[in-house]
Amino acid sequence: MRKTDKNPEDNPMKLYHFPLSGHAHRAALFLSLAGVEHELIEVDLAAGAHKQPEFLALNAFGEVPVLDDDGTVIADSLAILVYVARKIGPSHWLPTEPADEARVQRWLSVAAGKIAYGACAARLITVFGAPFRVEEVIERAHATLTVMEKTLEGQRWIAGTAQPTIADVALYSYVERAPEGNVDLSGYPSVRAWLRQIESLPGFVPFQRTRAGLEA
Repeated sequence: MRKTDKNPEDNPMKLYHFPLSGHAHRAALFLSLAGVEHELIEVDLAAGAHKQPEFLALNAFGEVPVLDDDGTVIADSLAILVYVARKIGPSHWLPTEPADEARVQRWLSVAAGKIAYGACAARLITVFGAPFRVEEVIERAHATLTVMEKTLEGQRWIAGTAQPTIADVALYSYVERAPEGNVDLSGYPSVRAWLRQIESLPGFVPFQRTRAGLEA
């Protein structure tokens, strides 16, 4: 286990999550990959627990995930990835060399934008009944996957680094579960190989599946 400034066994980080949230999964996945002791606390979204004052005090937007590190509260999945990567100290997960770090940040932006409004949105339609335009979000998902496929044809990890980074973690969950949103991955062999590489990493934890879309 990689040590942080405090003894994680005495007071592990708490991650407020929801099992079907890809945002929550990416945070839980990275905590596990990084070997950080943590406790998962499920937030009952169906019961509206994320809109109650107690949870809103942690995240005023009423969204999961939220990380509580002994009183330091970090909301937003990508912010959690950056925080944990810095917390564990220098590592391949978040390079400090300027060009490498910039490439990681670029793909974090893709996760927050093109993935969120593409593969993620398509899955939200089938799994949660979200009112997005099906054709629009699926087309956006394939446009992003096309760029990812071309990028991964010449390199092992998405940011072009020798080892995985938080950019790979940020993209994994919604890309892997894209078929639940009727986004077919069969035409992206390099992307599928990249997914399997992430799944082979020590500490990998899978994203809970649903019977939706192409997975139904």
